[in-house]
Amino acid sequence: MNLDHGRKFDGSQTRGWRQSLLVWYDRNRRDLPWRSDRDPYRVWLSEIMLQQTRVAAVLEHYHRFLQRFPTVQKLASARESSVLAAWSGLGYYRRARMMHAAAKVIVKKHGGKFPGEVAELRTLPGIGRYTAGAIRAFAFREDAPILDTNVMRVLHRVFVGRGDPKKQKSALWNLSEALIPKGKGYDFNQALMDFGAMVCTARDPYCLLCPMKDFCKTYPFTAR
Repeated sequence: MNLDHGRKFDGSQTRGWRQSLLVWYDRNRRDLPWRSDRDPYRVWLSEIMLQQTRVAAVLEHYHRFLQRFPTVQKLASARESSVLAAWSGLGYYRRARMMHAAAKVIVKKHGGKFPGEVAELRTLPGIGRYTAGAIRAFAFREDAPILDTNVMRVLHRVFVGRGDPKKQKSALWNLSEALIPKGKGYDFNQALMDFGAMVCTARDPYCLLCPMKDFCKTYPFTAR
C-alpha cells in the first residue's frame, strides 16, 4: 500500500490494525439514532447536521427536524422560512438552504429517491465527496470510502505520521478506500469515525489506552 510520497506499509500490519479497530468498535460503538435504519434521507440529514457541529448538539435538533419534515418530499414542499426555523440553533444556515434545494431536485428529478451513484449524488446542492460517500456507505451499504476530519486524522497519524494531512488529502482518500474490508464498509467507516471522536482525538488523544498503538507511526509523540 502506498501514499503519493511513496511510503509503503506492511500488509500484515495493516490487517492487524484494521482487525483491532473493528474489535474496538464492536465493544465501544456509539448508540446514535441515525444508525438505526438505512433511510438515505435520515443518513443525509445527520451528515449535514454533523458538519462543523458536535454530536451532542445535533441529537435534539435531529429528532425535532424529522418531526417537522419526516420525508424528503415534506422537506421539498416546505417554505424556506419553515426549514430555517426548524434548523434554528445549529447555525451555518447555508447548510439548511442547500438541503432544501437538494430535496427539491431529488423529488423533481429523481422521483423522491436518492441516487445511488457518487457522480449523481454530487450533482445535488451541498453534497460533496464525503457526504456522497457517507450516503453510499451508510444507507446503501456500499464499500464506499469516507474522509471526514476524524477519519483523516486517524489515517494520517497511523499510516503517515508526517506532513500536513490537508495537503495529502488525495492520498488519504485512496488509503481510506484501500483499507475497507470487503463487505464491511459500513462498520469500518463508522469505526473510524467513532475512534477519531473518542480515542484519537484532535487534542490530547488517548494514545496510552489505544488498542492500536503498536501499529501507529505517530505513537508515542501524541500521547498524554
